[in-house]
This record gives sequence, C-alpha cells and structure tokens, in this order.
Amino acid sequence: RRDIMKAQMALLLSTITLIAGFATRSISDSGYPGHGYYGANQSNPLYKGEISEFDILGVDSGSNISDDDIKKAFVETPSRKFLRKGDPILLIQSGAMIPDQEITEQMEKSFSVSVFTGVPEKDKPDNQSYSKSLRLSAAKAGIGTIVVYWGVLESGIENLATKSVSWFPIIGSAVPDESQKMRIRLKVAVIDVRSGEWEIFTPKTIDDKSYSGRFNREHSDQAQVAQLKAAAYELASDGVTARFIK
Repeated sequence: RRDIMKAQMALLLSTITLIAGFATRSISDSGYPGHGYYGANQSNPLYKGEISEFDILGVDSGSNISDDDIKKAFVETPSRKFLRKGDPILLIQSGAMIPDQEITEQMEKSFSVSVFTGVPEKDKPDNQSYSKSLRLSAAKAGIGTIVVYWGVLESGIENLATKSVSWFPIIGSAVPDESQKMRIRLKVAVIDVRSGEWEIFTPKTIDDKSYSGRFNREHSDQAQVAQLKAAAYELASDGVTARFIK
C-alpha cells in the first residue's frame, strides 16, 4: 500500500510539473502539441503570441484619466452603428497570419470579408498609435468595421465519483486517460472604424468528449479541435449578425 501511495504521489508531482511548464493553447496554435518540433507546446512555427484588447481598442493605461473624462465619454458616445448585409469588414484572428478558413466562410454569408494579420509586432508602437494605424488601414480600403477575435482550447478531467469537471489549459499529449474532454472559448470585438467605438461579446462555450487510444490520440485530438472550431465560428458569426445587422 505504501508503494502504491508513493507511485500516486510521483504521478501527481509529475502532472503538476507538466501543468506548470506549458502555456494556454491558442486557436492560432491548435495543432497537436508535445512533439518538440517547435518547442514543447508549440505546433505552429509562425505563432508569435497574441495581440491584446489594449492594442486593438487603443487603450492607454498610462494616461491620466479623470472622472470628468469618463462622464464626457458617456455624453459623446454616439448610438451604436449598425451594419448592413453585404457591408465590408476587416477580419482579424489574434495570433494568426490569416483567420481560419471556417470563420471566413461563415462571415462571408453576411459580409464582404477582407483579412488582416493578427500576429503581434515585435517592436510595435504604443497602443493608441497601433489602434489608429489599424483603423486607417481599414479606412483606406473603404472598410467601416473591424472584427477581431481571440480563442483558447481547454481540456477537462471528469471526477468519476462526483461527475464534476475541472477545466485547465491543454498541456499537450499528457492526457491521463482514454477520454479527453475539450472546450473552446471565443471572444469577439467589433470596432467602428470612423469613431473607434467598440463592443465585445463572447459566444456560447462549446465542449466535446472524445475517446482515443495511445496510437490514435493525435488524430482524435485534431478531429475534436476541428469540430469545436466549426461550431464556435458559426456562433461567433451569428452573434455579429444578430447584434449589428438591422
């Protein structure tokens, strides 16, 4: 019994070490990780991290903002701009050179879609300058709305006794059993190019359970990713349409 307890403790410690050593799995780096080709948790050699809301929305966290500035912003904020079916939008996936094809196809059902890189600049200007440069680029193309989205994939372990699920960032191929629960969470920002006004929403979280063996785990993992992305992208597109088309 003591040997069993020691083995269990060793497994627990190794799992904690694995969790501490890996980062969150982005939808822009969603290949099967853990092979070590591009790092322990990186499957996409072009992945350089994420852009942030501060970049996109032009938030200057270092500026001195007064209560009067906030009150003035409420007064000056125009009524929300609505899109029309077929309007042009600039679509950006955080962390990716181009958005995934599935979401582009979904958005093209309602809008004329142009795409732009979501790879963060190595030596980018301050947030205000970056945001205005992005809006200027869209304006030069005659595009009045920018849509930016972020997404993460998470796996979960189900407690067989309580049926509760604990979710944590995916850590690669170290799945402790033959059942992998996975979910995808998206965040979508819609920005008016002319005014800089914006709105952020989160589509419904989608989850899935898949069973796999040791030798087909990669295939099963990527099938889960593809299924979850397709469902989440449809919800994201529907969310933009429902909120902004009259």
